[in-house]
Amino acid sequence: MVIVNNVRKLRFFAGEMTQQELAERVGASRSTIIAIESGKCSLSLELAFKISNVFGVPIGDVFECVIVEEQDND
Repeated sequence: MVIVNNVRKLRFFAGEMTQQELAERVGASRSTIIAIESGKCSLSLELAFKISNVFGVPIGDVFECVIVEEQDND
């Protein structure tokens, strides 16, 4: 299972909002936003909702769970 996100795209469509601007609006650091966008951070549910609220979209439009099937290495 992998969590993918559309944060970068949503920032672009929100007037090219910077990572710093988003970080300030949700009470996080810029490095946290960078980690979220690159998929290297497991964020709290609270932060996920804060991000979706900034963009005015449902949380499912920001984050999605993708099931990744394991490959057989035989």
